[in-house]
Amino acid sequence: MVKETVICVVLVVAIFFGNAITQNYSKKSVDELSQNLLSLRDEITKTEIDNEKAKKETEKIEKEWKEKHDKLAYYIEHNELEKIEIELTAIKSHIETQEYQDSTSEIDKSVFLLKHIEDKYAFNLQNIF
Repeated sequence: MVKETVICVVLVVAIFFGNAITQNYSKKSVDELSQNLLSLRDEITKTEIDNEKAKKETEKIEKEWKEKHDKLAYYIEHNELEKIEIELTAIKSHIETQEYQDSTSEIDKSVFLLKHIEDKYAFNLQNIF
């Protein structure tokens, strides 16, 4: 009886510890990507838009996403990650074709999807029940 109790306690502690690690990484990733996207949005809503700077920002965001995507894919549904990847690809294509109005709406969608992932995988009572 004591042996089973100890095993259960160890498992529960491991689950909480693992959740804390994944929660922190998710929050950090979402915050960094959201900040970069909002920075890009600010850049393309200026009156004088520097297309080269916007392209560099987009490449930076894409590179950062690829780094974070591999780790996030371990514990987040792949279709959620694919939605973000689709939006990032749309942003890149709109900026390359200098359709800045369309890219701002795609940026807003991307930020919303990132925040949605953060909320969906948060450890709280609403998500448990």
